[in-house]
Amino acid sequence: MDVQTYMVGVGKQARAASRLIAKADTSTKNRALTAMAQAIERTARGLLEANARDVKAARGKKLDDAAIDRLMLTTKTIESMADGLVQIAQLPDPVGEVIGLKYRPSGIQVGQMRVPLGVVGTIYESRPNVTADAAGLCVKSGNAAILRGGSEAIHSNQAIAACVHEGLKAVGLPETVVQVIETTDRAAVGELITMQDYVDVIVPRGGKSLIERLMRESRIPMIKHLHGVCHVYIDDKADFDKAIRIADNAKTQRLGTCNTMETLLVARGIADRILPPLCRIYLEKGVDLRGDEAARNIVPQMMPATEEDWYTEYLAAILSVRVVDGLDEAIEHIATYGSQHTDAIVTEDITRARRFLAEVDSSSVMVNASTRFADGYEYGLGAEIGISTDKLHARGPVGLEGLTSLKYIVIGDGHIRQ
Repeated sequence: MDVQTYMVGVGKQARAASRLIAKADTSTKNRALTAMAQAIERTARGLLEANARDVKAARGKKLDDAAIDRLMLTTKTIESMADGLVQIAQLPDPVGEVIGLKYRPSGIQVGQMRVPLGVVGTIYESRPNVTADAAGLCVKSGNAAILRGGSEAIHSNQAIAACVHEGLKAVGLPETVVQVIETTDRAAVGELITMQDYVDVIVPRGGKSLIERLMRESRIPMIKHLHGVCHVYIDDKADFDKAIRIADNAKTQRLGTCNTMETLLVARGIADRILPPLCRIYLEKGVDLRGDEAARNIVPQMMPATEEDWYTEYLAAILSVRVVDGLDEAIEHIATYGSQHTDAIVTEDITRARRFLAEVDSSSVMVNASTRFADGYEYGLGAEIGISTDKLHARGPVGLEGLTSLKYIVIGDGHIRQ
């Protein structure tokens, strides 16, 4: 296969398809999404079999446990994929929404209309559920999609793509509205991120090395986050039961996700009471603890934390722990070492909670809740095409509105400018 020729062909088809999906009515898009969900539910066994092939190959290549976890499909994740598509279908259609329409002194009306971005290129590693999530969000928001999954998930992605295409065909839309790249040649990524004539935005979902490469080489705007160094701060006004439950869940509910806590901050006034029972839970679950001197004095099983640890997204059973003097030092630590992804405070003091919400500059900031909630599905977006820590265009989990833009519209009645 000549990768450049193949990718240009994909781009041309996506651009043509984008014009068709952009003018599709809400009913057509919703019926397509419902048909996709039904196809996923009906072929669940086949999806699991395709995924098993990918997982077996990944184990043979000695991929780490976190990568295997991201790659693996289960009956539950397949149900979630289908549910996500149904939820997207039930959401309001953002395309065509008119906001701020006002009369100007000249007599014209000026407002803004929400419109699709055009062609969305998504590059992702593992996580085959992204194939369904990205397809569903792009279809509902009136965009064509080019999806380039990792080679480790090729069979899973192609099996899910077949369900997506079945849904599109059921309502008379072309399969080229959603194209999943068939080649595992890495050159396809280099082509995709430079096809300015055919692709309007790139959404990368993957490890830090992938994002860094795309930041260097892409000629197309991106919706992205580099990494997720997420924090939970347990305040000295925290409810202990809530704090232990939240801090446990934020780290151990799933290790290999970008919204998993990587650093635990604990107020000095309660550290000697809450760290022993909490760290006992971590150690029982096999979490490697790395702490500052104050934390290690309380829990001697901890290894010393290095400066690099505070910056690290482990995506593994490793947790950094630091004892801080209070809210100010916690906020300062997050500002210094965080990645502006997701950070949480556990406290019963409403004033401190409000300060944390206002002063922590992250795309998701939480009070008395696990960082694991930073997810498009949990936020009611149906699904997410990615999480952005950038401040322009979209921030946080990116759903339907994040895949649209606004154009000005002007309505007159023979008006001319004087």
